[in-house]
Amino acid sequence: MSDKTVTCNLIVLRSRDLDRAHSFYRALGLNFIRHSHGSGPIHLASESAGQVFEIYPLTEQGAPTDSTRVGFAVPSVDDTYASLLSAGGTSVAPPKDSQWGRRAVIADPGGHRVKLTAQ
Repeated sequence: MSDKTVTCNLIVLRSRDLDRAHSFYRALGLNFIRHSHGSGPIHLASESAGQVFEIYPLTEQGAPTDSTRVGFAVPSVDDTYASLLSAGGTSVAPPKDSQWGRRAVIADPGGHRVKLTAQ
């Protein structure tokens, strides 16, 4: 086994509605650009600290990613939770204190669960 550190540098979700997904994740604080690779589909991409978060359109032939769960450390769980509800999210677990700190879970418009934890 190597002693090199491995980091995640890419997360890709698929959405039936890119505009709704864009609004939801923008409310989280992500900034996106629309682009495509060669003749590939137009998708959303946000890059921060060497990590890329992309949202591709879900096609009839594509496998859904709605069972994927992603997590974000945010300055205020309560404020971010409220912003995401206003941007089309659905409450899964409202903000509460736990042994791991303040946290909440909200579903994006496509059904992906997003865990929020305090920074």
